[in-house]
Amino acid sequence: GMPHRVFIGIGSNLGERRSNCREARQRIAQLPKTRVVKESSLYESEPHGNAKTWFANSVIEVETEMTSPEFLKKLLAIEEEMGRKRVKGKKWGSRIIDLDILFFDNEIVNKRNLKIPHPRIRERRFVLLPLSELAPQLIHPSLNVSVSELLAKVKDPKKIQMMGPGE
Repeated sequence: GMPHRVFIGIGSNLGERRSNCREARQRIAQLPKTRVVKESSLYESEPHGNAKTWFANSVIEVETEMTSPEFLKKLLAIEEEMGRKRVKGKKWGSRIIDLDILFFDNEIVNKRNLKIPHPRIRERRFVLLPLSELAPQLIHPSLNVSVSELLAKVKDPKKIQMMGPGE
């Protein structure tokens, strides 16, 4: 079939954050009928909510022939294999790895367990900054504005900086 163009947010704020992000990217690259096309720089961002440690964040662009629900299942399995514990009621806790589907082609999905585009893209500098590196002209299918316009307007007060090569 025709490959779908997917953008995935990767985040980690426990343990070796940089290598957690790298491992997640490698696991995604090994999924069937899937390839990693591009990746952003790695950023370090001040946490939202209960987490104390800063996050390492990046965005990758992939092509996959899987459907979005199939692809979501695979991402959740990777999170689980890497030791992610989803704690009931603790939405904003620390995590070894966090994988979010940001965009899946121009799909608009609004299911309980799958929302595409990711509902908080427009509020999060740590998503918009790496995303704008890869696809500044990409149009958000439900807001109908580009990623670079969203970045220009974002109100997110949390600090973010590019991570140096050795951090």
